[in-house]
Amino acid sequence: MAIQRSEACCLLLALLLSLQLTGGFAGGAGDITVYWGRNKYEGSLRETCDTGLYKTVVISFLSAFGHGQYKLDLSGHPPYEIGNDIKHCKSKGIVVLLAIGGQGGEYWLPSSKAATEVADYLWNAFLGGFRWDVQRPFGDAVVDGIDFFIDQGATEHYDELARLLRRRGVRILTASPRCEYPYQRLEAALDTWLFDRIHVRLYGEDSKCFQTPVESWKKWAAAYPRSKVLVGVEASQEAYAATYIPPWDLYYRVLLSAKKAPNYGGVMIWNRNYDKNTGYTQTLNRFY
Repeated sequence: MAIQRSEACCLLLALLLSLQLTGGFAGGAGDITVYWGRNKYEGSLRETCDTGLYKTVVISFLSAFGHGQYKLDLSGHPPYEIGNDIKHCKSKGIVVLLAIGGQGGEYWLPSSKAATEVADYLWNAFLGGFRWDVQRPFGDAVVDGIDFFIDQGATEHYDELARLLRRRGVRILTASPRCEYPYQRLEAALDTWLFDRIHVRLYGEDSKCFQTPVESWKKWAAAYPRSKVLVGVEASQEAYAATYIPPWDLYYRVLLSAKKAPNYGGVMIWNRNYDKNTGYTQTLNRFY
């Protein structure tokens, strides 16, 4: 009997270790998405993908567009090194997106013509197109899609931009609205039903959803049943201390309920630098 109990204990220990190494128990957080490019000390894109923590990495940001000028703000990361890293990440099955917008940039779409010009630029500079007079910052590397992280400015013409990108053949469109539903800046775009995923940001300076995060997230999940809807959180109190949700609190307070929704899509982490410093994603994985 003692030998049988010993064997059973060993089998249980091996099972638990296996689950831990594979990122958690079945039915866990789902896909983890992380924003990369917000701090030069966060490590390279390749290093981020090699952690094994993330299924999607969002390069952020193309922070200026819509007025004939474009700016790629990667916080000191040299763009010429990123092309090979994108290819490396994609070879590991990791989805790589480019986010447009962000905080503090200079972007807007003043007209339908501007939307057409931005769609053309994105297609030829980062996606599957080529035009001799458009520079490709990442060389011949192709991102998988575009994330709409529209945090300021006017609301018009983002729906047109989404339609134009789809017509071009862009594989993945995602949006990252603030948590209060509806989010005016992206409402028309999201109502095109062209977005594969929505990252609902349950954090921020003016977040009105912190006290009721599950209820706020569920409004989005119910409104867009065709899209995968992710729970967006900050990985450190350094970002917005008032809306920080610790990993254990996120699990018990939000994810246990959110995972029941048929279109639950996982967790979005803001951002890689914070996550690297705090181990937020690694801690979150221990709860499954």
